[in-house]
Amino acid sequence: MIIIGLTGVIGSGKSSAARILRQRGIAVIDIDALAKESLTWKETQRDIQNAFGEGVVNDGKVDPAKLSALVFRDESALRRLESIVHPRVRAELDRRMEELRRRGCPVVVLDHPLLFETGVYLLVDKIVVVSTGREKILERLKIRGVSEDEAKRRLSFQMSLEEKAARADYVVDNNGTEEQLEKNIDSLLEMIQKWEEKTHASQ
Repeated sequence: MIIIGLTGVIGSGKSSAARILRQRGIAVIDIDALAKESLTWKETQRDIQNAFGEGVVNDGKVDPAKLSALVFRDESALRRLESIVHPRVRAELDRRMEELRRRGCPVVVLDHPLLFETGVYLLVDKIVVVSTGREKILERLKIRGVSEDEAKRRLSFQMSLEEKAARADYVVDNNGTEEQLEKNIDSLLEMIQKWEEKTHASQ
């Protein structure tokens, strides 16, 4: 099984790329969604309440707005949250990957905005980065209701897109339309097929 890491930055279009890959029949594990799911787990909620206080967990639910307000303005708080969430997410990720391996899945994509920052890149065979110009990113986030100041603050917590692209095995351009992105994903799929062939040839 070939494991591919798919990453980018907020607003670069990584989620759109992952959706198209799913539509093309590729197995995709959304690690960001897995991290959000982990916030519903009792053990995670207990540790978050201990770390950030009573107001963040109410009636058995984490308040995402309060949690975001804390961690996106304080890097130490963000690291504290990551130390709670990431180990549990990693354990569930390992379980899901093993299940796909048992089923004979040839390719799995790990969709993760923090692929490098969390060390998940060490699990993958190839790295794919979805790249978009900064102005385009800010424009997309504005449409989502994220102010320019807030967008820049969030981007500052992530490795720069330029650095991620420099470390990638393949870069998907997403500066154009949805149709152009689909064509670029189809080109990526051709490259994935070549990677598969090389892997089989070397075994």
